[in-house]
Amino acid sequence: LPAGFLTPPFFNRYYPKAANYGALGTVMGHELTHGFDDDGSLYDMNGNLNNWWSKESYKNFRNKAQCFIEQYDSYKVPNTDFKVNGKLTLGENIADNGGIKQSFRAYKKYIEQIGHSAHKLPGMSKFTDEQIFFLSFAQVWCGHQTKEAQIKQVLTNEHSPAKYRVNGPLSNLPEFSQAFNCSFGSLLNPQKRCSVW
Repeated sequence: LPAGFLTPPFFNRYYPKAANYGALGTVMGHELTHGFDDDGSLYDMNGNLNNWWSKESYKNFRNKAQCFIEQYDSYKVPNTDFKVNGKLTLGENIADNGGIKQSFRAYKKYIEQIGHSAHKLPGMSKFTDEQIFFLSFAQVWCGHQTKEAQIKQVLTNEHSPAKYRVNGPLSNLPEFSQAFNCSFGSLLNPQKRCSVW
């Protein structure tokens, strides 16, 4: 983990745990999930090229992965005729989704063990700890790209645009919908969700 991740907005020892888990925890979960995505399945525990999954496991994975391909294929780059390429971005999308899911589980387990939540940041008292977790996650992806940069990204980059690195995983996480009371069937609380792990 590069030292740069141990600075805001990813981490600050004075931040509430919800904020640190939402940002840095999700990045760590993302990287760990790569060991179990379409590329990670090709390497064994020693890092050698060796497909260690059974045929049945691989088939089940592909079926679940197809949901992500279809989900991300539907995302349009604003003000263009371009869409995200769900196949090109599959490994990163699975890692984004797995990372936040595992980090949220770890955060909830931490709170369960210590028996209480942490202090609130100034100006954040109206948000629950769960909401702060998700806001911290989303803040990591704040930024601006030109239209040209967005087009280049969807044509060549294995990472989805920032908007969909936030909305994609959050729409697949029931805990997010519960935390923010999203209406069933809305963009961030859809009828169909994708999950591999």
